[in-house]
Amino acid sequence: MSVRGVDRLGGRAAVVGIGATEFSKDSGRSELKLAVEAVRAALDDAGLSPADVDGMVTFTMDTNPEVTVAQAAGIGELSFFSRVHYGGGAACATVQQAALAVAAGIAEVVVCYRAFNERSVRRFGSGVQQREPSAEGAALGWNLPFGLLTPASWVAMTAQRYLHAYGLTPEAFGHVAVVDRRHAARNPAAYFHGKPITLADHAASRWIVEPLRLLDCCQETDGGQAIVVTSVERARDLPHPPAVIVAAAQGAGRAQELMTSYYRDDLTGLPEMGVVARQLWRTSGLAPSDIDVGILYDHFTPFVLMQLEEFGFCKPGEAADFVAADALPLNTHGGQLGEAYLHGMNGIAEAVRQLRGTSVNQIPGAATTLVTAGTGVPTSGLVLGADG
Repeated sequence: MSVRGVDRLGGRAAVVGIGATEFSKDSGRSELKLAVEAVRAALDDAGLSPADVDGMVTFTMDTNPEVTVAQAAGIGELSFFSRVHYGGGAACATVQQAALAVAAGIAEVVVCYRAFNERSVRRFGSGVQQREPSAEGAALGWNLPFGLLTPASWVAMTAQRYLHAYGLTPEAFGHVAVVDRRHAARNPAAYFHGKPITLADHAASRWIVEPLRLLDCCQETDGGQAIVVTSVERARDLPHPPAVIVAAAQGAGRAQELMTSYYRDDLTGLPEMGVVARQLWRTSGLAPSDIDVGILYDHFTPFVLMQLEEFGFCKPGEAADFVAADALPLNTHGGQLGEAYLHGMNGIAEAVRQLRGTSVNQIPGAATTLVTAGTGVPTSGLVLGADG
């Protein structure tokens, strides 16, 4: 795929199955078991069996190797297996990898999965504690000695600059938290089911790293999520209407680092998501006005605002008002702030439900959904659409 041309992937593959474990704070079982449960649930949803699967994709961070999950789930021979780097930035790229394999004839049915005990075992929010020297980690050496040790602290630097540049207060971020929790409150699968919040609740929550409050930060979750991808033609013979992969893209910006890209000319946006946005619009032929539902990666509320601006839904500095006005149905599952933090994979599942018409917060007539992956790192995105 070129960042300057239209690619030829769109319309050649579809999501046909989604499956997840429960989302909890202590699963009580291994990450492998979580992965297998999610994979089997997704295959059941797709009306397929483990014997149909010949490809698997996951994250480099995942502790569950493709062949180990395949063996435990009863899957046989694999002709394709792949992993995508950069943490949550990999979410939509797993589906892109699956679609590429299907479109090229390398595999016929590909399962994408992510599973972890992120609350009860390894807590990503605890930041850097031990790290082997590496070229990738060198950039952190410029920040760790000054106290920038956690994801929240890394994002806070950019968030503070955003507020300063546009004359805003931290209340701007609260609109995202309120919308997410409103949707989560109506979602029985969400950890914060039945627990909406107000802007006053947001403002009263404790500081984590100024200007980020507790309710600006996503939760930590144990669980697993799986997605099944196959050709559009085969999808039409399966139980659910296919969610067609209209466009898929990855993106890394200039001077890109992992969460600490502070040496760019401007800290008020997310250039990596700008690369993704341009490619999705270019390939799909769509515009922001064509999107019915936005599922935007919300590990921290400021980056949701910046994503809306990178995609052109509103002008720079105007995203808080855009969210407050409910101008776009946003994170209708509750997002990672309200439903669960599964590195964005649960967001892909929600986009599929919207196209099927089965979301608990269904948007009438939803036919086109935008999904994004983790920001602050090299990232990815999808446009999914109804068949026909």
